[in-house]
Amino acid sequence: MGEPETTGSLVKYYCTAGNGMERFLIAEVKKKLAAEDVCQIAGKVLFSSSVAINRVSELKAAERLFLLLRRDSPVHLSAHTGPAKAASVLQSRVLGDVAQWTGAAVTWSRLQGELSARRATGKEEEEEEGGSEEGREEESSRRTCGVEAQRLKRKRDEEEEEEEEQRPERKTGDTKDDHGTRPNRTKPEPSVLAPPTFRVSCKCTGPLTRYFSTQEVSRVIGGGLSRVLGWKVDLKNPQLEVNVSLSDDHLLLGFPLTRLPLANRSYMKTTGLRSTVAWALASMAHIQPGSRVLDPMCGVGSVLIEAAQEHEAVCFLGVDNDDGQLQRANENVAFAELPHRIQLLKASSMMLPLHSSSVDAVVCDLPFGRKFSTKTNMAANLPLILAEMERVLRVGGTLVLLLTPQLSCLLKRLLAQRDAGATCNQEAEPPTGKPRRPSPPPSSTEQQTDPILGGVKPPRTQETDSGLQYGAPPPRCSMEHQETLRVSLGAIDGLIHKYVKTDS
Repeated sequence: MGEPETTGSLVKYYCTAGNGMERFLIAEVKKKLAAEDVCQIAGKVLFSSSVAINRVSELKAAERLFLLLRRDSPVHLSAHTGPAKAASVLQSRVLGDVAQWTGAAVTWSRLQGELSARRATGKEEEEEEGGSEEGREEESSRRTCGVEAQRLKRKRDEEEEEEEEQRPERKTGDTKDDHGTRPNRTKPEPSVLAPPTFRVSCKCTGPLTRYFSTQEVSRVIGGGLSRVLGWKVDLKNPQLEVNVSLSDDHLLLGFPLTRLPLANRSYMKTTGLRSTVAWALASMAHIQPGSRVLDPMCGVGSVLIEAAQEHEAVCFLGVDNDDGQLQRANENVAFAELPHRIQLLKASSMMLPLHSSSVDAVVCDLPFGRKFSTKTNMAANLPLILAEMERVLRVGGTLVLLLTPQLSCLLKRLLAQRDAGATCNQEAEPPTGKPRRPSPPPSSTEQQTDPILGGVKPPRTQETDSGLQYGAPPPRCSMEHQETLRVSLGAIDGLIHKYVKTDS
């Protein structure tokens, strides 16, 4: 990763993050943005950075990005404060220094200009590429059927001229073009030298809710901004949005810097796992250049695509046994322009067509069956799936899994049973030449109702040269647990398990 481009002056930001994602976001801003003054409050990470806004807006672990106006102590009101007094105190605390608001608005306008310039540059590059391609096609057409190609070109030019004539002319005194309430996506964001239009977005918890609803808080603050700063309220299409967060712990003010959340990936056609969580899974695998990374249940390819966006000199392989999911994954890989770096294969995660110890990292979101249905009985097949992941992973390699709380408990029990079984077998193994009494074969009922292995039970006896039977040792657990983290997936939580393979 190259040195980040800097602007020379520190800008204060904050980002929202899903529950459990704050630690990933903190690590990311420190690594990518050389961030200073990094701190965390509930669901948010605050930091300062001189890196260009284009790089800041590429954060992967963040949901939304804001320019930080002010962080202050919470608003406290006594139990006997009347509504009018409460409104006055609220306005006074939120508005604070008027110069701070106008300065923040100028900074916001500058950052919007930089983002708009980047979008315009990207669009021009796309048009140039498209123009070059169109020129090549036109030359080919001219060679084969020159008359027809020229006729079609003239027809397109005439249609474009007609469309241009039908567009309304810009009026000299029309201020909506310069500072209007409906700027389109292709135009630069409006300057804030003139009073901008705005609306207030408020999240309010704590004692204030005894006096005002969230809508009333927004109305009180909006009225104060209009009166003191001369800004105009526009609830439908404002130039500027003011984000206010009021709680028992803090007062936080900021301006959103992007219209869409950062978590909305422009390179994903069909979404699967939440993009921020998919990126977090890949980041925990510590992928290095030259690594081979496997997702044995890749679904639509979310984890692999997020990993490939971060790591270039890496080979990625996605496996899935569902034709529909593989089709979506292929479309996503093509849409992200990664077909030469991500290979997809139809196969079962319980019978991977790979050599043992052939991959450096296994990263997998085991299907929850909520967004896309799955035919696999995850609880019953988890032992086989885990065994295959362990088999293909090299010693020293990393295994990262995202599981439901139920599968997380099952995985812990499974690994604990295997580890305990290996220890007990070593202690109980008879000395050479003194075989113990053969163990009775298990009943059919016992084989079908094992709560950990889900009916798939390894053989408990093995034949020796002398014809005597000994208890077959269960496979020794070679996966060393590193950490388990809980992250929010929206309606439910997921648990990320990280393991390192210690021996084969």
